[in-house]
Amino acid sequence: MCDFSCYGGPSEEWLAVQAELPRPADLELLEKKTITNQGREAIAAEGMKEFAALVSIRDFFIPTRDGSTIEARTYRPADLPNTRQLPVYIHLHGGGFLFGTLASEDAICSRIAVNTHVVVLNVNYRHTPEFTYPTAWHDVQDSFMWAHAHMHNLGGDGTKVVVGGISAGAQMTASLVLEKHLGNIAQDCPPIAGQILMIPCLVNMDCYEPQLAKMKDPSISSVVENEFAPILPMKTARFFTDLLQIQDPRPSDTKLNPGNASPGQVRGLPPTVFGIAGLDPLRDEGLLYAKMLTENKYLSAILETSTRAWHG
Repeated sequence: MCDFSCYGGPSEEWLAVQAELPRPADLELLEKKTITNQGREAIAAEGMKEFAALVSIRDFFIPTRDGSTIEARTYRPADLPNTRQLPVYIHLHGGGFLFGTLASEDAICSRIAVNTHVVVLNVNYRHTPEFTYPTAWHDVQDSFMWAHAHMHNLGGDGTKVVVGGISAGAQMTASLVLEKHLGNIAQDCPPIAGQILMIPCLVNMDCYEPQLAKMKDPSISSVVENEFAPILPMKTARFFTDLLQIQDPRPSDTKLNPGNASPGQVRGLPPTVFGIAGLDPLRDEGLLYAKMLTENKYLSAILETSTRAWHG
């Protein structure tokens, strides 16, 4: 049974930042979405002053299964020849499935491309409230398969594809990687080489019973301990989730709830990097998933060693 409450509580660094934060404005939903996206784009534009000359950028439209298209953008280090096949990083932004645009990710994607010598594919999946579950999930799956079908045009190496996301983007990353691993999607595509899950949302709020069953006591779970956390209190998390309008969510649905997967289902998943915040309702689902992946990676290594020894 797990107890991660030692990671909770505000740090001195956070308290200093929190004191300078402006009070959130009381706005209508679509007005809040517009203003938030404009602010994120402005921050990205400032960051691009450093990176604009260092990357080659191309825009694409990716067809989706419902007959529509979504925007995508690639970033490639400008000092590398176009003929060189690079590893590919598929970036899925955060924002509670509500916020985020293509341009809001320019700086972070450029920074990744330049510093790691990869080609970054920035996918602008569709958002609430206009689009509900599972549209964004399907957009991510369609983009993954499109990327493999156009890998030569992207200048990428299809055997070296890493997927990563932040918050809501991390939930869709984990879903994509697990569904691919289980053979539920993209069976003709090579295995995913790795995943990056930053402050991941891994379980729908209405499917949380299996998570609480792993805790020493429900009262020390991060969803209780951090109910009134800054940035993402439970009230805000519920607001984002309700906009998805998920009908009859099932805890065992691995597409929606990768964090509820069984040890057997995650065995053999690719290397995974986690970024987890202590003062966050999402903390424990991230730590529990990391624990399960770590334990089953270790178990897989033992089984492989034992098999080799047996067949000697």
